Order: sequence, then structure tokens, then C-alpha cells
Amino acid sequence: MNKIFSGLTLIILLAFISSCSKKVIPYQGDGKMGDFTPVYASYEYLNAKAKIVIEEESGKITRGSLSLRAKKDSVLWFTVSPGMGMEAVRGLITQDKILIKDRIGKEDINLTFQEFDTVFGLKLSLELFQNLLWANPPFPIDYEDRLVRVGKFFEITQVRNQVRYFSKVQESHGKVVESVSNSLDDRGSMLASFSGFQEVESQPFPIEVLVKLAYQLPQGTQNTIINIEWTSIEPFAEPLNFPFKF
Repeated sequence: MNKIFSGLTLIILLAFISSCSKKVIPYQGDGKMGDFTPVYASYEYLNAKAKIVIEEESGKITRGSLSLRAKKDSVLWFTVSPGMGMEAVRGLITQDKILIKDRIGKEDINLTFQEFDTVFGLKLSLELFQNLLWANPPFPIDYEDRLVRVGKFFEITQVRNQVRYFSKVQESHGKVVESVSNSLDDRGSMLASFSGFQEVESQPFPIEVLVKLAYQLPQGTQNTIINIEWTSIEPFAEPLNFPFKF
């Protein structure tokens, strides 16, 4: 099951059919200081590719490439390849559940988000994956949340569904640069940091994402570190295909 969880984490922050040779253009922003105005990625469909490195607690390091397609607020489809044109993992995430096909270990996942929480101690959702992939704040601000300005950043603390979320948003471009979530029962946690942003159709998208996960397995709490470096991100207005045979 640890193999499958690693396969899933390939997308947590995982990731679309454009050329990897496309030059990354750093996002500069306007440098202005103003009120809290978070920026959410705007697209109908998205296609992207990334380099990915996974470090497991056992010391095992896996390197590969990630391909991802998305329909906003509807579905994420992804594949992970360790090289030589071989597909190791294929997955689909919807509003309701997680489907993972492990082509090497033959250990598949077909779970609702509630079932996944029961097994691994992590409360996940399609929205959370989208936020981690594109450096979005987790939730809109309401009166129960804590929002403070610290220098050039806004710091947000929110509690939703028995999980405490802390987000650090850079004021000049409105994207999250650091995110931490901890379940109130201490069964699982997730930390994400975003190193630099690139300009895609006049929007800021992450260049590199580092994620640290703590989750439950029968043998106890496990930790995994994932590094994703986006090599291409391409929004589309026209529909994309989402091939998936489970």
C-alpha cells in the first residue's frame, strides 16, 4: 500500500502534452503593496508536464516525469513515468474519489475521500489538489478566520473539517508561497512551499513545488518528500480527453 500512496503523492503536487523545451518565463508581478487579494488559477482545461523526485522515509528515491490534464473543479488525470517510455502509475481524481492504477506493484486504489481519510489519516479533496498544484489559498476568508499582514506577506489561519490550515500569501502577486495543514487528531499533515513563479497567459503559476507529507500506514506514521519542477503548463478553452482504464 505504501507503493500506491507514493503513486498518489506523485500528483500532490503532481503533474500536462506541450513541449518540455518551452522556456520558463519568471512572473514579475507589479510590485505593488495593497489589500489582501488572493489569485486563483484561471482556466477551463489544462495540460502540463513536470519533473518529479520522491524521497521515502526508507531512503528510497524515485525520479521520473509527470503528465497531467485537468478540467477545473471537475477532474485531474495523471500518469507517472520513471523513464524509457514506461508508464508506472495512472490516476484519476474527481469530486468524489481517487482512482489509482499501479502498473508495477499491482496495488490499486479505488476510494472515496472519506475512505482515504480512514485508511491514511489525510483529509484530501479535488480542491486541495488544485490548490497544491497551483499555489491557491485553500478557502475564501470568512469572519472566523485569522488574517494578518506580516511585511510583504499575508498570513491566514483557517479551520475546516477538523483540519487547521496555515497559508502564507505573497502580497505582490496574490499566490501562496507556503502552506501547512494538520488534522486536529494529529493523524496526518502536509507542508508545501513554492519556489518562484512563471508567467503563463499573464497568470502566475509555480515553477517548483516542495511537499512534505505525514500519513498513517499499519506500521505507523510515514513521511514522504516530493519535489515537482514544472516544465510546461498550457491552459486550454477547448475540452481535453481523459483516458483512463481502471
